[in-house]
Amino acid sequence: MRRREFITLLGGAAATWPLGVQAQQGTGLSQAANGPLVGFLNSASPDTYRFNANSFREGLAQAGFVEGRNVRIEERWAKGDYQALPGLAAELVAKGVAAIAATGDVASARAAQQAGKIPVVFTIGSDPVRFGLVASLNRPGGHVTGVSLLTSMIGAKRIELLRQVAPKVSRVALVMNPNNPSAAAEQADAEEGARKLGLETIAINAGNANELDSAFEKLLGAKADAFFIATDPILLDRREQIVSFAERHGLPAVYFVRQFAVAGGLLSYGPSISWMYRQAGLYVGQILKGANPAEMPVMQPTQFEFVLNLKTARALGLNLQPTVLATADEVIE
Repeated sequence: MRRREFITLLGGAAATWPLGVQAQQGTGLSQAANGPLVGFLNSASPDTYRFNANSFREGLAQAGFVEGRNVRIEERWAKGDYQALPGLAAELVAKGVAAIAATGDVASARAAQQAGKIPVVFTIGSDPVRFGLVASLNRPGGHVTGVSLLTSMIGAKRIELLRQVAPKVSRVALVMNPNNPSAAAEQADAEEGARKLGLETIAINAGNANELDSAFEKLLGAKADAFFIATDPILLDRREQIVSFAERHGLPAVYFVRQFAVAGGLLSYGPSISWMYRQAGLYVGQILKGANPAEMPVMQPTQFEFVLNLKTARALGLNLQPTVLATADEVIE
């Protein structure tokens, strides 16, 4: 049951994309009957990440661009291979896209940024200034803007909620994707939060889907009594596998988006990923209408959702305190 809407938008688009830029390589808006061509780049797989591409289309439609009617969309999916992203971004530029939605993580955004001067709208879970994507959040200053969830900075909060829901937890495994540029910052934040609570942590790497099974073996071998899933599109892509592992071994786990809790995970804390993709679609639509990415503030959520799966909590034998239930934004019965 959803108890309140939680996301608001900071800032809005302004100004106009300079006319001269439309003549640059690949940025000219096609006059074809079905409209300009938009690129969609993602590091995960369309098989399990399709819902985010659909949310992007919803945002694009809200901006007045409907696929097949007045806009075309060309998708490229890295399917967990970060090394493939630069080549995929180059393919989109060669196709003559008017803008690229570089979604999922910093690696996608960097690949699109470096592929040319095509307007880029990113969706990432970390600080875009730190990674050189924009000059500042309020005035990006180049051809790149987007949506930043800064989820790597709320690792400590997720550890805190895990402890509240499962108070007997003492040793938490941090499942990280070391190939994700945001991994180190998120790990440090989670470790600091755990230290303050007197919890022991162990970092376990899973750089791709094939490494998850061995990561799980290491987790069990380390005698972890709970685990933390880092913010990463590849890990989200494997949510069914991860939740199934937690269920089989009776382990509490905390995740970064509600899709894990919907799949049966114990709890999640973070912004709405669907909101993020819809806003990316809206921003791309504004760019197609002439907005200048350099002057479009990077959007950020102002609130986060705590989602709790009550059925899973009961299966784990957790006796949830009324105060914990009262703070949840959504309780899945």
